[in-house]
Amino acid sequence: MHAVILVLIEVLIVIALSRIVGMGCRWIKQPLVIGEIIAGIMLGPSLFGLIAPDLAAALFPSETLPYLNVLSQIGLIFFMFLIGLELNPKYLSGQLDIAILTSHVSILVPFSLGTLSAIILYPLVSDGSVSFTAFALFLGAAMSITAFPVLARIITENNLQRSRLGTLALTCAAVDDVTAWCVLAVAIAVAKEGDFVKAIPTIIAAIVYIGLMVTAGRWCLRYLAKLFHRTGRLTQLLLACIYMGVVISALITEVIGIHLIFGAFLVGAVMPKDHDLVREIAQKTEDFVLIFLLPVFFAYSGIRTQIGLLNRPELWLLCLLVLVVAIAGKYIGTYVAARVSGIDKREASALGWLMNTRGLTELIVLNIGLSLGVISPLLFTMLVIMALVTTFMTSPLLEWTYPKRLIKLDLVEPEPPQAGDIEPVTPAYRILVPVANPSTQQGLLQLAAAIAGGRSAAAIVHPLSLIEIEEDYAFQSTPEAADRLIQERYQQLEELIQTLEPPSIRSLIHPIVRVSNDVARATTEIAKLDSVSLIVVGWHRPAFSNNRLGGRVGQILSLAPVDVAVYIDRDKQNLESLLVPYIGNIHDDLALVIALRLLANCDTACLSVLQATPAPSEFSNELRNIMQQLPQKVRDRISIIQPKETSEPILAVVEASARVDLTIVGMSRAWGIERQTLGRYTDELAIQCQSSLLIARRHSQVSSHLDVISG
Repeated sequence: MHAVILVLIEVLIVIALSRIVGMGCRWIKQPLVIGEIIAGIMLGPSLFGLIAPDLAAALFPSETLPYLNVLSQIGLIFFMFLIGLELNPKYLSGQLDIAILTSHVSILVPFSLGTLSAIILYPLVSDGSVSFTAFALFLGAAMSITAFPVLARIITENNLQRSRLGTLALTCAAVDDVTAWCVLAVAIAVAKEGDFVKAIPTIIAAIVYIGLMVTAGRWCLRYLAKLFHRTGRLTQLLLACIYMGVVISALITEVIGIHLIFGAFLVGAVMPKDHDLVREIAQKTEDFVLIFLLPVFFAYSGIRTQIGLLNRPELWLLCLLVLVVAIAGKYIGTYVAARVSGIDKREASALGWLMNTRGLTELIVLNIGLSLGVISPLLFTMLVIMALVTTFMTSPLLEWTYPKRLIKLDLVEPEPPQAGDIEPVTPAYRILVPVANPSTQQGLLQLAAAIAGGRSAAAIVHPLSLIEIEEDYAFQSTPEAADRLIQERYQQLEELIQTLEPPSIRSLIHPIVRVSNDVARATTEIAKLDSVSLIVVGWHRPAFSNNRLGGRVGQILSLAPVDVAVYIDRDKQNLESLLVPYIGNIHDDLALVIALRLLANCDTACLSVLQATPAPSEFSNELRNIMQQLPQKVRDRISIIQPKETSEPILAVVEASARVDLTIVGMSRAWGIERQTLGRYTDELAIQCQSSLLIARRHSQVSSHLDVISG
């Protein structure tokens, strides 16, 4: 009982540390798996055992390791089932000829370099108990692995799943995954039998079993899929049958002489890729496996990783050799094959970095090798470092090689031609509208469309909907599942657009849907990429709490390199009577210019400019020139009013707001703005203003908003 209690305490520590370090890695834009691997290493002799050896020995004694091993093996079996479940034949439907060449060369080159490097490494880091053939085969297989799950998430997070690069990378990785696992199965068979000739019966048995799974196994699973559609849900009995099939298949491959994980992977791979069935199986399986069991595997791996073994300069040089061989083999093989296939240099280079991703898949391979005695603890540690480095470097190198500004946005969000369009016009004015919930933000989009107008110059409003996917291995973060979420969100936005009045403004609306884990950062990046003139963002609470502007709205105001307007909707149906309190700062200029756009776009609208301070502020020269160029029919609907002498500025604005539909006010430091706030004046208005309120923060020249008025 003591051992069981100790194992439960260990699991608590493992899960907590994995989450903490994983969230830290997510914060620096790295895959969650990086943090979980590091957390496992931290709990082993490389850190915890080094700084607190007595406590480490008490919390992780050797007698509990078999329990952790059992839990980690169960986790691996079901994780490999999830990987197979995710391996969709759809990924093999495009550019298959290029993908087959590229993926196989990207395996052949690092495999060859790995087996050659075995000549150097075998006498130095092997204890001689394993044959050179098995050692070389296993090292070559370890160098050849690409982690399909991590690569798929990187593609999803970078919104590359519809681009040429993304689809090619997915196809290459899928082909690579199947081929690499077959190579690894051969390496394991040779390692267990001692030489290649003795391993031939094992290899033949494995091929026969694969054939049975692809035929009879798939037929049985199709029958289970029919039962699922008949009942309309995944019952516990049906799920129990699937789990039993996973375990039975794992046991069969272990008996054959390869490894448990191959049987589990096969069941997932041959499972009918019915979206509803796969989604339900994944959702019912992944949480427990990924949150509870997989961190135990990382901890078990971390306990076996001993960075202290690299205690001499020559050993670090060997580690560097392993790293160089792994990176160069995968990158050069992919790059050369892609260039021969006609891929341009930049895409070929980006593909090379993507295929270098190893992640958790590499760790699984290494643990198998260590358990079989094919690789020593020293080489295991070197290869774990290699897996971490190659995974860590993928995202920054991808961004450096293939930055977001080079990804053509229209390939991701195609803009369908609108009825009545004669010819496409390059928009001179763009408004970006972050839409958190399409069902509740009609007023926000209606206002943005009214500002855009577009009577004398082309204008576009982009409702931006960002789909947040928090976990690396969640089913919804797979490229295909993310694509479905994107299509569903497009449909929701289209339904929202159809509610806008008058119908003529609907042609101005071109939605953008993306996957992102950082809403503020993604919004500002898209604003720069699309040359946006104005961001209009909704405030989702009735007031600014504690006089502080925080959360995503505050981040967008702080980060966006364009003008921003924050909208507080009081459910005013019309936006025809406008009020602009003016005290003469640059933000007030933007507020007034936005009002002038609304005025020019609506013939029945009228504008009151309230000189809110006791000593009236004069318009800036820039603004005065702008107003003089307005058509007479627009100027006739502008009135300038003065507050009562006894009125406080805020009270005067609040009183005037009761008679209008929309008050547009600039951020103001003149009336006591504090750090990270909109200022006492604007904060008070957010609470007291009786009309809808638009708070403007200027970044650019206000003349950039006036193309529609000048005519």
